[in-house]
Amino acid sequence: MPLTVEREPVTGYGARSLYLAALDELARRYERTTLREALEEYEPPGGLFVVARDDGALVGGAGVRSIGDPDDALGEVKRLWVRPDRRRHGVATRLMAAVEDCARDAGLARLYLETGPRQPEAIAFYRREGWVEVAAYPEGATPHPNSLLFTKPL
Repeated sequence: MPLTVEREPVTGYGARSLYLAALDELARRYERTTLREALEEYEPPGGLFVVARDDGALVGGAGVRSIGDPDDALGEVKRLWVRPDRRRHGVATRLMAAVEDCARDAGLARLYLETGPRQPEAIAFYRREGWVEVAAYPEGATPHPNSLLFTKPL
């Protein structure tokens, strides 16, 4: 069975497992014990989550949540994560394409994301995928200090 990328409820076992794996990796990279956000932010109508599976096995996931003024139709990509043994095999590219398509279908006009200095592979990936670095997030959205911020129109 080929790689599939589909929208799934973040409260399902597969999506929740990927979400927690992303949080675990971030906690280890940044030596933190907690991250502030809630799974509900990735539920419709304000959010979504996509899951990549290869032959039924979980290989990656990514979420989007609404940010800023709802009239501006902005979203933030969060928790893009690919299983370490599947990195550099196109999974992240497929996940991001699905995230962008789903966000567009949900009526979002622009996406933002943040990443940190301890994720050089993510920084290179986002730049390669056409994301543009920006100095600030939209009003009403608060990124982490010292993050690199990116945006992409849909």
